[in-house]
Amino acid sequence: MSFKITFIGAGSIGFTRGLLRDLLSVPEFADIEVAFTDINPHNLEMVTQLCQRDIEENGLAIRISATTDRREALKDAKYVICTIRVGGLEAFATDVDIPLKYGVDQCVGDTLSAGGIMYGQRGISAMLDICKDIRETAAQDATLLNYANPMAMLTWACNKYGGVRTIGLCHGVQGGHWQIAQAFGLEKKDVDIVCAGINHQTWYVQIKHNGEDLTGKLLAAFEAHEDFSRTEKVRIDMLRRFGYYSTESNGHLSEYVPWYRKRPDEINDWIDLGSWINGETGGYLRVCTEGRNWFETDFPNWMKDPALKYETGERSEEHGSYIIEGLETGRVYRGHFNVVNDGVIANLPADAIIEAPGYVDRNGVSMPRIGDLPLGPAAVCSVSISVQRLAVEAAVRGDDKLLRQAFMMDPLVGAVCNPKEIWQMVDEMLVAQEQWLPQYGAAIAEAKARLASGNLLPTREGYRGAARLQVKTVEEMQQDRDAANKNAGEADKGKERASAH
Repeated sequence: MSFKITFIGAGSIGFTRGLLRDLLSVPEFADIEVAFTDINPHNLEMVTQLCQRDIEENGLAIRISATTDRREALKDAKYVICTIRVGGLEAFATDVDIPLKYGVDQCVGDTLSAGGIMYGQRGISAMLDICKDIRETAAQDATLLNYANPMAMLTWACNKYGGVRTIGLCHGVQGGHWQIAQAFGLEKKDVDIVCAGINHQTWYVQIKHNGEDLTGKLLAAFEAHEDFSRTEKVRIDMLRRFGYYSTESNGHLSEYVPWYRKRPDEINDWIDLGSWINGETGGYLRVCTEGRNWFETDFPNWMKDPALKYETGERSEEHGSYIIEGLETGRVYRGHFNVVNDGVIANLPADAIIEAPGYVDRNGVSMPRIGDLPLGPAAVCSVSISVQRLAVEAAVRGDDKLLRQAFMMDPLVGAVCNPKEIWQMVDEMLVAQEQWLPQYGAAIAEAKARLASGNLLPTREGYRGAARLQVKTVEEMQQDRDAANKNAGEADKGKERASAH
């Protein structure tokens, strides 16, 4: 069988190379068309060279079509995989550093809180342009598989305003599933779960092993686990108080709720510095920066290393290839997908993007009805959904009033900042990110005037947060090349977790 698949943001080495391996490990896909596009020609060239070498070493005749012309890459594509980071690491740094001046200490800053909201403003503008190109140039009824964050906001905008069927994909459920199995001393394949909520706040509402319901025994298992009891303090506390375990990492979850990062002197009580994902200030920005610097420096050696093997046993747990395999071959796949709710979770808003179990076969993606989430988890999700809705509408309309309201409603921002501080922080972020926010021209001009007036609230200039580590130099990374390669090459940069004990 043959069809065309296009990767947008193909210069993202972690995702692109692994997802291509996953796809080309399906025997029926040996003759598909593959197109790569990216706005960075240098990254695009490196990743294309590496992936083309992998293809040839696996004996396939596919030739990657790589171009910076997105519309050309999208021509006649049946599937589009999106892994973009609008503004790159330059914009990402402002998502972390400007809020720090106001006391908003984020570990990641790409989903909610100040950083996630602004990331959404940049991303939604770009995603709607991408959707327009898909509608005009791709195959009729093309499917967009979105891996870009903020997952829920971008997927919401594409489905509501982009006119393209979009499914959001994330590896968070798989990671937590593995942890739950570890906590009970079981194999992941032997533990069955039902996990539902919103992206990065999905809750394991049912856990079973050999028919026995283990859900109520999970807290004791985590509290007794030598590693998790130290590295997952926020998640365990949420489990203790809300009754269910949440998918997202300790560091990520800590920035979505108001309780764990609002007082600088308490942050270190809840985090662990053995791995960035356990709560390090700006941790994801650090490892992404290190990964980019390492790949650019060490790329010639990557071309000498063994090629990836396109074999079933080498496939990752990323949902994308399995969805396409199910749609094309009819083989049934069960995963967790981000889709418009429309009643799947009864007590969350119908227009929200929820994450829940789904099935894929030749008939499409089917989402069983979950019913009600438990009241506590539903309340946590509902607060985030209100922030997401405000942020999506702000980005689509270029309405900075809605943007400021999204900041005010955000749990962590609201816990740390008063309204005047929030207004000034938004002004600073709009001005710093002007080149990626075409929809905010008038608002940015007004923000510049206010910031130039000199009548400003004091901020903590140069504040590094409660738990920030230095970015490693290339020389430091060379001391452990395997670890540096793993960081640069993995889509899930929190896969390898360690404890600082």
